[in-house]
Amino acid sequence: MNLHVRDVARLFGVSEKTVRHWIRGKDLPAHRVDDHYRFNEVELQEWAAAQKRRISLELFAPDGRLAELPSLGDALERGGIFHDVPGSTRDEVLKAVGQLPGIPRGIDRGLLYELLVGREALASTGVGDGIAIPHPRDPLVLQVAAPLALLCFLREPVDFRAPDGQAVRVLFLLLSPTVRCHLQMVSKLAFVLHDQALKELLQASAPESEILKRVRALEQDTSGPTVPAESE
Repeated sequence: MNLHVRDVARLFGVSEKTVRHWIRGKDLPAHRVDDHYRFNEVELQEWAAAQKRRISLELFAPDGRLAELPSLGDALERGGIFHDVPGSTRDEVLKAVGQLPGIPRGIDRGLLYELLVGREALASTGVGDGIAIPHPRDPLVLQVAAPLALLCFLREPVDFRAPDGQAVRVLFLLLSPTVRCHLQMVSKLAFVLHDQALKELLQASAPESEILKRVRALEQDTSGPTVPAESE
């Protein structure tokens, strides 16, 4: 918990007054330490994704160099893109995802399922627009060698209790080798999911080549996704 109110304000490009308003009115996760607010980076990223708020990648890149963040495109190529993933409930879907061939050999799939269900018990990983980003809260337990992401198109829409009430049709499973890498991957994924062109590709279950092409283009374009600027 090394972030202060001023850091969070800079991260979101808003005033410190707005950050304090979010704490009171929008359940922004904050911890009181010596009468000051402190913020956990992972909780902050998850809140930003759920609230559909753009978050600056620069604070998570060494010396502001975005190219040095782990590549989401590479992570998707490692994990793979899967269609017609079965399941009529959230837990059935998570179990099916844990059995996909994109999960590295050596991963305890039963443990992965338990971690994913446990994470959902804390709060929904549904981020709205029919998208969910399940992930273990503690990535170190699974000991993957490199970050990977599985993109899953579900056979039928499933209720993940997302904030906007929409059933989930598209799911990204993130696995990372370190807490820092996990934070960076969540940050990048939340960043690219603000892009309207990518969301349209996801809604259309577009071919893998088109999705990867758009993700890589967004990673290289520091101007950001194609969305209107947010107000406070």
